[in-house]
Amino acid sequence: MSVTDDNTPQPAPTGQPKAGDRRRARALAMQGLYQRHFSKSSISDIEAEFLVDNDMGKVDLLYFRDLLRGVHREQGELDKLLEPFLDRPVTEVDPIEMAIVRLGAYELKYRLDVPYKVVINEGIEMAKRFGGTEGHKFVNSILDKLSRRLRLAETRPR
Repeated sequence: MSVTDDNTPQPAPTGQPKAGDRRRARALAMQGLYQRHFSKSSISDIEAEFLVDNDMGKVDLLYFRDLLRGVHREQGELDKLLEPFLDRPVTEVDPIEMAIVRLGAYELKYRLDVPYKVVINEGIEMAKRFGGTEGHKFVNSILDKLSRRLRLAETRPR
């Protein structure tokens, strides 16, 4: 399910999106959240800028918008979910890594159509690409612990 601006749950778009299109959507959403951290521009201005400045032809545009808007809208709730697993205050976490774990937390909580293993793997890959040297270990640890809380039925050993 995805959530619109008015908080009404929406079914996932029909048809299977391509994994690469979603991967690019995640990466752009993470970059938009990172930009928001420093610029304090409105999320709609950041979205518009990304739509103009990037080739969106191979991006799952609906997913990009859902992630960017959803993480921004639910940031307070997402941070509360993440805080028990952090080894330091949210304000001291690297902004790239924080954007990645917020994105992952959003997907774990609101995008049940995405398997938890995909969420964790995508977070790790983004951290390797954009984060610090050991950032992927931090992201893996946080998302793994959170997935066991939010996706109990899915993560339970069989």
